[in-house]
Amino acid sequence: PHPLPAQLLRLAQDAEAELRRQRQLLLQIQRLQRRRRQRPAAAVPEPPPPSPGRREEEEEEEELPVIPVLVLACDRSSVRRCLDKLLRYRPSARRFPVIVSQDCGHAETAGVIASYGRAVAHIRQPELGDVPVPPEHRKFQGYYRISRHYRWALGQVFRTFRYRAAIVVEDDLEVAPDFFEYFQAVLPLLRGDPSLWCASAWNDNGREALVDAGRAELLYRTDFFPGLGWLLLAELWDELEPKWPAAFWDDWMRQPEQRRGRSCVRPEVSRTMTFGRKGVSHGQFFDQYLKFIKLNDRFVPFTKLDLSYLKKDRYERFFLQQVYSAPEVQLEELQKEPAEGLGAVRLQYRGRDSFKALAKALGLMDDLKSGVPRAGYRGIVSVVCRGRRVFLAPPSDWTGYDPSWS
Repeated sequence: PHPLPAQLLRLAQDAEAELRRQRQLLLQIQRLQRRRRQRPAAAVPEPPPPSPGRREEEEEEEELPVIPVLVLACDRSSVRRCLDKLLRYRPSARRFPVIVSQDCGHAETAGVIASYGRAVAHIRQPELGDVPVPPEHRKFQGYYRISRHYRWALGQVFRTFRYRAAIVVEDDLEVAPDFFEYFQAVLPLLRGDPSLWCASAWNDNGREALVDAGRAELLYRTDFFPGLGWLLLAELWDELEPKWPAAFWDDWMRQPEQRRGRSCVRPEVSRTMTFGRKGVSHGQFFDQYLKFIKLNDRFVPFTKLDLSYLKKDRYERFFLQQVYSAPEVQLEELQKEPAEGLGAVRLQYRGRDSFKALAKALGLMDDLKSGVPRAGYRGIVSVVCRGRRVFLAPPSDWTGYDPSWS
């Protein structure tokens, strides 16, 4: 055999390796120049160049989007529990800067936030006085202050700091190990699908007995705005800011005028849990539901999974087919037979009262906001009952939500 092709191949391989080495050197030089431009004159000496493996990681890191986490705090020094978990689980300080916005001017809470030094940015809402409210709303002053704080803090994130997306968390939430992984994976969905307007870490019916903890990778679309750890894009803030309400911002988000037929992504198993019984709502739902929410403890590599099933057309095809091909059963049948390991079934409701009665019997939150049930999609709520998947669903000719049901 002629030795020439083998020599040519070897030469080509050597040239390719040399080109690769040159490119890496060039990238390194550019990075050093960038750092020098950003640095004040008398800066610390330059660290040694990173090893090739580390270099690739850094390049990859620079391509990933930056998503700040906005933590809204007031007078709960237990914000430490929230911040400890955020900082423990965040994979990168550059990609997930933590911004704590504090209202109320509470000194002890300010001290806790300051103790984190440069690990978090601490911003303070400047207007600390009461909000002028109608006399009959005096008892709701707390809700007015929260709405004012949200407006200011989101304005800082999107207007002053000019971020393109943000995760919003309150100071009484604890996050799961894959909280950041989840939001990083759903961000492209939000950007690519105009029928989605948010992604939330929360399942309103996420009590241990009502979820399938073995399917922690499962995600859904929901017409109900869940809040409690949620991601929004700057474009949504452009739309909401001019008409932001004076109070009760979360229920305002649930009105048809704001939702405009759009949905959120939510998980089967919550990626946040609340430990805040103390607050403006005086633990109204806390003792009954919230303290029983199961926080996911198994890391799911969402960024490596194909989430295209959540795109509207695909989702409606497979989800509606799954729901309406499940056999319809009566509540009594569901309650009496051993259900473990049996296939999915459908419980049908025909009106507001039958929805509320069935939701109560299953242990779900039975309140509706603008006619939308918590965690519902096209009126359907998916839960687990005694180990079996149950779809609480309206008839298949459902035409839309009726706000008078609220």
